[in-house]
Amino acid sequence: MATVQGADVVIVGAGVVGAAAAWRLASLGADVALLDRAEVASGASGVNAGMVDAPGWGRPDEHPDLETTLKMGSWELYQRVHLEEGEPIGFRRSGSVAAIATEAEWELAKATVDAARARGQEAELLSSAELRSLEPEASPLLLGARWSPLAAQADPAEATRALARLAARAGARVLEGHAVVHLRPRGEGFVVATELGELHCGALVLAAGAWLGPLAHLLGVDVGVVAVRGQMWATAPLPPRLFSTFSAMESPLAWATAPIEAGTPPQLTHDGGVRRARHLYGRQNRTGEVIVGGDRQLAPADLVPTADPAGIAENRAQAVEVLPFLDGAPATRTWAGLMPFSLDGRPFLGRLPGPGRLFVAGGLASSGFNRGPMAGWLVADLVAGRPVPPCLSEAEPSGRVRERNPSGRVQERDQERNR
Repeated sequence: MATVQGADVVIVGAGVVGAAAAWRLASLGADVALLDRAEVASGASGVNAGMVDAPGWGRPDEHPDLETTLKMGSWELYQRVHLEEGEPIGFRRSGSVAAIATEAEWELAKATVDAARARGQEAELLSSAELRSLEPEASPLLLGARWSPLAAQADPAEATRALARLAARAGARVLEGHAVVHLRPRGEGFVVATELGELHCGALVLAAGAWLGPLAHLLGVDVGVVAVRGQMWATAPLPPRLFSTFSAMESPLAWATAPIEAGTPPQLTHDGGVRRARHLYGRQNRTGEVIVGGDRQLAPADLVPTADPAGIAENRAQAVEVLPFLDGAPATRTWAGLMPFSLDGRPFLGRLPGPGRLFVAGGLASSGFNRGPMAGWLVADLVAGRPVPPCLSEAEPSGRVRERNPSGRVQERDQERNR
């Protein structure tokens, strides 16, 4: 190894989660090293749609659940980065529409709006005319939309890089091109061996997105997170045509009425090679491109994401149904990325059972950009021994991970977290 370095905390993965955790810990005075196998924002954090859902904190006399805490906390952090820290991440409160095409979708949308409003959160049902008063390009054939007025958008790569810059300003070391080749306990801490050297640390945070599973395996732990391929396409730059972020109620209805079998992450578009749902989301970015995504399939074994032309064509056809003007705006580029989906649909945020101060921050599925900053922030507070909201127990890893024994098989690890 070329070098040996030390740190209070090593964070593996310089995506939006790891960068936010590094910023928080460095701001609290910890000596932090943030590692990435490639570059900051080189994974899913840099290639997603940049959509930030924000349902509202809810009633002041009630404690928000984990989903609300992650989304609203991240929404506030993005605002802080853009408005207070002066980082140009393109943050804009735009609102979001979820298109409704059928009566069944209308009933589901109504139920979700009613539930949100009962919690004191902000959501509305829009008629077709009301939808087109907000988004004139929306199809007149739509019955309406679910409207989320607090939703926002930002440039995902720039936002992730901004978080890493803020971490560096606070004193963190950001080490790109440090692919981890081995992890092992050392006393009460860990040795992190990379292709460029070793780092010794007192606490280790695994925040490597779709690579979380292979990294945890190096420490003999099987985390229930698998890599899922997402893919997107974009038009050439266009004059302003869209003002909100957009999605469709078709996939939530499909997942609610015909969930994929147990043993597979929830909310995928394919079961094996068979399509089970169409999924749609997107926005028009600052350059004028309309960027659209949809398919979610289990990733190939080599974890190399490539776009599927047939899936892009299916997604584009659905987008044209919602926004007919896209029929005259063909895709000029396509790309794919890998997302970390947990098998039980819940993120993993907390301390892993076993020796040493080993923490995990992952399994945020397709909404890592949406929920990631607050997820990283809360895990950083755990590492630092600071109070965290009770709802974080919803993502507790204990009882959800398995230990690999020497034969290569795994067994349940259900002992209490080592405090």
